[in-house]
Amino acid sequence: MKRSEALVATENGVKYMKQLCRHWGHKFTVEFDETHGRIELPQTVCTLDVLPAALKVSLDVAGDGDLKRMETVVEEHVKRFAFNEELAFSWASEN
Repeated sequence: MKRSEALVATENGVKYMKQLCRHWGHKFTVEFDETHGRIELPQTVCTLDVLPAALKVSLDVAGDGDLKRMETVVEEHVKRFAFNEELAFSWASEN
């Protein structure tokens, strides 16, 4: 199992977490509430936690899954929802 996390500074964490969960909810198993989201992608579980002034994004990638690719996919989707805000993702991997 490979793990990566990013803490993204934003006041809109709830909005972006819900948008991503709803977006992928049509294709994948998703659960979310006001402060936490979980998306089961192929070989990857994406967890989103809303913190004061930040969104914590965690990826757990199984087996031979491509961690860097999944970081890029999740980051690009969140940034697309945040078109009015410049978000910075700084991924920290635990392998």
